[in-house]
Amino acid sequence: MSLTVNLNSFSYKKVGIPVDKSGNGGGFVFDCRFIYNPGREEEFKMLTGKDPKVIKFLESQKAMKDFLENVFRIIDPAIENFLERNFTDLMISFGCTGGQHRSVYAAEKTSEHISKKFPEVKIILNHTQIEKGINLGS
Repeated sequence: MSLTVNLNSFSYKKVGIPVDKSGNGGGFVFDCRFIYNPGREEEFKMLTGKDPKVIKFLESQKAMKDFLENVFRIIDPAIENFLERNFTDLMISFGCTGGQHRSVYAAEKTSEHISKKFPEVKIILNHTQIEKGINLGS
């Protein structure tokens, strides 16, 4: 059996915490709202956490770097344990106000981290707000 990690970015304001569709319930939920919101800057309002300008901005924020290092310290042992115990599903979600910048960036970086450290893990990446195209820029 292989482990599938469902990674989500979402908006606390617009849709709330994603439901775990695996039937296991739970998972990790990380709140990115304490990190400065690029959406407050006019040049980033219509962009997302996948755009190079936003990525550069967020990578310049020490709070984001520290946050992700701490996230990895939490999820890595859980993934190792889930692999050892032959668990099939783990959900990890990142929320911010609009689900457009910080949470998207954090989910993308977490996907990269897991892919490098645990190549045997299948990753499903969902950007709730981007996929719905809801209210980008608000």
